[in-house]
Amino acid sequence: MVKYPSMNKNRTNIQNIQKTNFCQSNKPLVSVIVVNWNGTKYVQRCIDSLFEQDWDNLEIIVIDNNSTDGSYEYLKTQYENRIILLRNSKNLGFGVANNQGIRIAKGSYIALLNNDAWATKGWLTALVNTAEGDKKIGMCSSKIYLINPQEEKIIDNIGHLLYFDGSSRGKGRLEKDEGQYDDNPEAVLFPSGAACLYRMEMLKEIGLFDENFFAYADDTDIGLRSRWAGWHCIYVPEAVAYHLYSASTDEYSPLKVFYVERNRIWIAIKYFPVSMLFVSPYYTFLRVFFHFYGAIFGQGASGEFVKKRSIWQLLFIVIKAYLSAIKGFPIMFRQRKEISRLKRLTSTQMKALLRRYIISVKEITLKK
Repeated sequence: MVKYPSMNKNRTNIQNIQKTNFCQSNKPLVSVIVVNWNGTKYVQRCIDSLFEQDWDNLEIIVIDNNSTDGSYEYLKTQYENRIILLRNSKNLGFGVANNQGIRIAKGSYIALLNNDAWATKGWLTALVNTAEGDKKIGMCSSKIYLINPQEEKIIDNIGHLLYFDGSSRGKGRLEKDEGQYDDNPEAVLFPSGAACLYRMEMLKEIGLFDENFFAYADDTDIGLRSRWAGWHCIYVPEAVAYHLYSASTDEYSPLKVFYVERNRIWIAIKYFPVSMLFVSPYYTFLRVFFHFYGAIFGQGASGEFVKKRSIWQLLFIVIKAYLSAIKGFPIMFRQRKEISRLKRLTSTQMKALLRRYIISVKEITLKK
């Protein structure tokens, strides 16, 4: 059995819990989990959008990661007895908080919605109806738009693609939506954790989020694990959500750079077939080269980071991320071995699947 966080692990660091009743229906119960950390500016819109859903059998679970901006107190007062509300004694990160929610969830499906996102009325209906159509579907991805003052339908992502060194990027990011992906249900490798649906049966089989990650690439980790186990991912264009990108931290913050760079190394170690793992340093070199180019000429994420800070700070953070990644190698290689017990795909099949969803080095480095 894979030694990932299990469904029955004792909850720790939880100070408060409020309970709610959910609707009795012939429809499968959906447990929607929202992780909140200092979301006072946007969490109300998030929760209200869940109460506006036309799916009539859901429970709403909010895990507060020790917010200090009054958002926990607001949630407790505003939604008393309407949601399940837990509060941690410190910020435990995205994976741990979601795992806490999943363990107490009663639903046949787990839906995730970021506290800086909100869902349109038919979001859950579209996701669940799609999943109900095929028992092999373990994950459903949404069409996620950026929240922008111009009210233009600019895509945040419709799910994720992968680069050859474990980095990932949302498909369609910053494109104007003209329906270009609506006829391709298999457009993405795995969904974005900002707004998605997981089958509970799948999570019971493969385990929950890897709590070593803390933030970023958690959805990559669980997505690739499910793919190795033979589960499918479907993109549902009718499931629409809006997202205020990187509101909890900063789109180009040092914290984000650190976790994204460290965690993508762990992703490669845990999930790449051996042949891909051996050549991944070459693709990392290419990516770093283009990031360096972007930093100098003001393009892509590295260019935006350097505008606010410096190239030397960027270099320092990347080195720090590599040292942290190396420290975690024993755990990651042990998990790689454990994951092999789940595998229903051969290495050849997995390599073909990953290559189908590979993103180019220029797109992952020179686009914002």
